[in-house]
Amino acid sequence: MTAAPPHPAGLPISAVIITRDAERHLAAVLDACDFCAERLVLDSGSTDGTEAIARQAGARFERQEFLGYGPQKRRAVELARHDWILALDADEVLDDEARRAIAGLDRSDPAACWQFRRRTFIDRREIRHGPWGRDRVLRLFNRTTAAFKPLAVHEEVESSRPPVLLPGSILHYSYAGLPDLIARSLRYAPLKAEVMRRKGQRPAIWSLPARGVAAFFGSYVTSGGWRDGAAGFVIAVARVIDSTLPRALLLFEDEP
Repeated sequence: MTAAPPHPAGLPISAVIITRDAERHLAAVLDACDFCAERLVLDSGSTDGTEAIARQAGARFERQEFLGYGPQKRRAVELARHDWILALDADEVLDDEARRAIAGLDRSDPAACWQFRRRTFIDRREIRHGPWGRDRVLRLFNRTTAAFKPLAVHEEVESSRPPVLLPGSILHYSYAGLPDLIARSLRYAPLKAEVMRRKGQRPAIWSLPARGVAAFFGSYVTSGGWRDGAAGFVIAVARVIDSTLPRALLLFEDEP
């Protein structure tokens, strides 16, 4: 990993990362953002080596009972010492080009914000096509002008102006294998159902098959997911789960 220039005087960055049992990739995540003036790890009950890894890397380690993904990240941003925030997940590693791009930024305008290309891996295999092949995420912002939406799942940063795409990538080591991908979709479904419930959304039963077909076709065919082989097929199945299961859970709760 190449060295990054120091942050401009007076404009330090706080890297914020929420964790729970994140020992698998945390050391690499923290090492890749070592140019930040602060690295804050906000943990929600890890029982593995997460705390030891964070402290050994020199990161600030804080604890917070899990509030939901959006609220938890908002809390991490709130605890940070600096207004410029680099928000990373515990399985997202900046590549060298992204590190250099961040270090060379003019951050004199607090309304400015930046996004990165995110390259997702299942085990050691990069997914290059389908909906993940075009993934872009806003990760660098000033907390006085941008913030995470308080969503329980699939949280994102809401900014006062559109983000600028920086060179480089975030390497996203999110899934240990294809079963992990499906298990994650099933685990998130109740959280998504709760978000829909709070918004007062009540889907129609007849819409579920149509949503499922559209989700599969869009991921596997229209977006070219078939080019990733079996992984592309399973990703499309996960999309079906994401688009239908939360709605089915809501309908089930409403039935007598």
